Amino acid sequence: MRSAPQTCSVVSADGLFAEPINEYAVVSYIPEQLGEFITRLRQELVQGCIAKSHVTILPPRSLVSADAARDQLRERVSSFEAFAIEIPELRIFKNTAVIYAEISTGSEILQHMHDELNVGALAFEEPYAYHPHITLAQGLTPETVHERYELAVRRWNEGAPRHNVLIDNLTFVQNTSTNRWMDLNEFELRAALVI
Repeated sequence: MRSAPQTCSVVSADGLFAEPINEYAVVSYIPEQLGEFITRLRQELVQGCIAKSHVTILPPRSLVSADAARDQLRERVSSFEAFAIEIPELRIFKNTAVIYAEISTGSEILQHMHDELNVGALAFEEPYAYHPHITLAQGLTPETVHERYELAVRRWNEGAPRHNVLIDNLTFVQNTSTNRWMDLNEFELRAALVI
């Protein structure tokens, strides 16, 4: 496990001052060329988007104790093996107008990880049923969703690198008052025998 330095406040690259807030999540960053491609696509779809491409394991939640949550993650992550995910298509969540990349291979593992981690110090009653995916665009106005979706599909079909990657770590993250997430701890998954 690697830890990020603990700070009371954050100054981002653009000079904005932010205070950490009681909102945490567990994610796995999408590695390699696919991760870079998705990050650039997010920036094109939503001007000013700074989010790094990731799949969320535990959606944002408030916690009673971040230290207890971190200890629980450290203990439970050792039971999970690295695994592959595959992205067959792009879709839209109709209720929230979120454009996302669907996950096929690896979806059941992500669901299992979510269920195993959403207990104890990390437990939270989430507003939506967990659906493994990679967010590409959110916060869009209803009239721009389909135009942005068509652009996403076009870019995906024109240049997305291979659509499968290895997920081999989880990152515990915390939000700030400017909605800029900070990495707190990274946890390595066990190496799988066959991937």
